[in-house]
Amino acid sequence: MIALIRSRLTNWTVFIPILAVVLLVLTWGRDLSGVAVALVAAFLAGAVLAAVHHAEVVAHKVGEPYGSLVLAVAVTVIEVALIVTLMISGGEKTQSLARDTVFAAVMITCNGILGLSLLIATLRRRVAVFNSEGTGGALATVATLATLSLVVPSFTTSRPGPEFSPAQLAFAAVASLALYGLFVMVQTGRHRDYFLPVTSDGTVLDADGDGHADPPSTRTALGSLGLLLVSLVAVVGLAKTVSPAIESSVAAANLPQSFVGVVIALLVLLPETLAAARAARRDQVQISLNLALGSAMASIGLTIPAIALASIWLEGPLLLGLGGTQLTLLALTAVTGVLTVVPGRATVLQGGVHLVLLAAFVFLAASP
Repeated sequence: MIALIRSRLTNWTVFIPILAVVLLVLTWGRDLSGVAVALVAAFLAGAVLAAVHHAEVVAHKVGEPYGSLVLAVAVTVIEVALIVTLMISGGEKTQSLARDTVFAAVMITCNGILGLSLLIATLRRRVAVFNSEGTGGALATVATLATLSLVVPSFTTSRPGPEFSPAQLAFAAVASLALYGLFVMVQTGRHRDYFLPVTSDGTVLDADGDGHADPPSTRTALGSLGLLLVSLVAVVGLAKTVSPAIESSVAAANLPQSFVGVVIALLVLLPETLAAARAARRDQVQISLNLALGSAMASIGLTIPAIALASIWLEGPLLLGLGGTQLTLLALTAVTGVLTVVPGRATVLQGGVHLVLLAAFVFLAASP
């Protein structure tokens, strides 16, 4: 009886992503009514939950840190495709789209996902414990990538605006790929133990992640991997489908156009947010931090090279440099992140600080 109930509860994770993709095909490029927008939003939420389920199945099979890497890279690859598509068809108003999207992703992951994970873990166990060596290295990589790609363009003199010259953009793209590749090699190879969950006394947990249920079969894991990709395509595609409604709402509320990118980034990062929150509830804070910082790293390390390549065909300038307010928030996030991860232990205070930084980013994006 229990097995039957469990089967019925998990069957929806198979057909919801498929139906969401069908709905995506039917609604792509169309003007949607209020009822249609509500239907798309419902399937968008279902696809997000399905993505989290299948990501956890894959993570349980391959173990950490590979599981976190699968979700982070899958989301980012589809996000990059969405950005490039919008930039090719969007004209002048998308000249800063890559910058706005990447910066929003960094702030959401490094403050929102990280802060929420710490808050959930510390409310349950008072103190959240994680591996400072691995987390510190990940944060250093994120800070370097963000500085090279989003800060330096504001101070170069080769172009009048906050943009790179072709040679500078090529260097930033190669450096981003090199750093991201080096991090993945360290995370999955020589120093893999630095990215595994730890107990309160610092003992590394087993590769299964939670140490309880046996890993799923290879067939089940491969099926979940395929459905994970389908779910992520549905999430990003349906988010793009409802974006005109979001743009109309943003315009009606007299918010800046760039705020649309923040809303879309929040939707696209929902799978990682939910997966990180569920890991934190199981006292696996390291998995949550792997997701948060890994997603930020992948967002920069994969997006910038892709945009650099696409710029060959794109018309107009590619604005990557951040403004004064954004630079301040990024610097404060980096400093606060260092103070959070260096001890390897965090309390509810650190979680609250990062969530306040996220709130400040969202508020200032809405009211610059």
